[in-house]
Amino acid sequence: MISLAQIETDLKTALKAKDSMKANTLRGLKSRIQNESIAKMKDLEEADMMALVRSEVKRRKEAAQVYTDGARAELAEKELQEAAVLELYLPPQMSEDQLGDIVAKAIAEMSATPADLGKVIGKVKQMAGDQADGGTIAKLVKERLK
Repeated sequence: MISLAQIETDLKTALKAKDSMKANTLRGLKSRIQNESIAKMKDLEEADMMALVRSEVKRRKEAAQVYTDGARAELAEKELQEAAVLELYLPPQMSEDQLGDIVAKAIAEMSATPADLGKVIGKVKQMAGDQADGGTIAKLVKERLK
């Protein structure tokens, strides 16, 4: 689904279209992948690249939140736009409704109590795979186990 060749192709397209925001975002991602590849002394597998992309998206969303809290809406918007570009390389995320169904199923299977929070989150992550982020899973599990 994601490869360095695809990122390079998209980078060239962005440069030709003079889309500097997308080009800069993809340059940063390409650099991060290459640096990680050098550090590990091997080519990264798709799962490793997906983890890096998720990390970059998370970093940008956290930065956007900090900028929003600091009344810097223009910088927050820039970070969110970059996150949107990077999210194109991730598999589609489940809706909260779909994820809520999985959470309910996991809680029922485990007969979970609030003390089992970590176990339930782990089970839901296993069931949802790459289609849900940990923050959303944790939020939904906490709501359901109250």
